[in-house]
Order: sequence, then C-alpha cells, then structure tokens
Amino acid sequence: MVETNELQIGIGTEEAVTLKPARVKIVSVSIELVGVKNSHKVICVCKHPVAEETIKISAVKYENKSNLEFSGLWINKDSQGLIKKGSALAVFLTKLGCATIEQLKDKEVDTTEDEKKYLVFKAY
Repeated sequence: MVETNELQIGIGTEEAVTLKPARVKIVSVSIELVGVKNSHKVICVCKHPVAEETIKISAVKYENKSNLEFSGLWINKDSQGLIKKGSALAVFLTKLGCATIEQLKDKEVDTTEDEKKYLVFKAY
C-alpha cells in the first residue's frame, strides 16, 4: 500500500545517470522466463567500472551474415536440445570462448549501445 505522503511527491530535477559503453565483468548468470511468450533468456549481472551497483545486460550486438544486428540473449535450441548454431547467444558464447552459458561467469566483455542507448554486449 502506498503511503499518503508518497502520493504528494513531485518531479525531481536530476538527470538519470546513463552509463557509457565500457568493459564490464559478468559476476553472475541466470536464465529467466521473459515476455508474453515466456521465452527463456540469459540475464547477466555485471559490474560496470563507474557504477556502484551491478547492472543487468541481456542483449548483444553481433555480426550476422555480414550485418551487425541487435538481439536478446534468447535460448533457441536445435533438434538435439543444444543452443542453435548461429544464434545470437551461440555467437556471443563463441566470441568469449565459452562452451556453456555457465562459463560466462567472471568473463570481461566490452559493451556498446543499442538504438535506445541501453548497454548491450559487443560480440563482433
């Protein structure tokens, strides 16, 4: 329940802090059900060099057929139940030398911005 005095809080004048692309360290990795379709997505909790608190990154910019594309780290499986070859997640794992999602922990990764200025992993 919202307290009465919180209903009277006004709009502040401070700008939101925007983190710039930098090399981050993945401190933990999880898989969460996301979106209307309840699809599995990899969520990486990262330490940014200028942020006090950790941030979550779950998307990547990667090369696909000579084009740079943005994609969430969705878990798409092939007929054998493995991560689909050529998917954004597979390209990201390969770029970092990881055979499994679990191996992302403790990796240091460069980031870049997507179209909305959110940080995403850089895998190209």
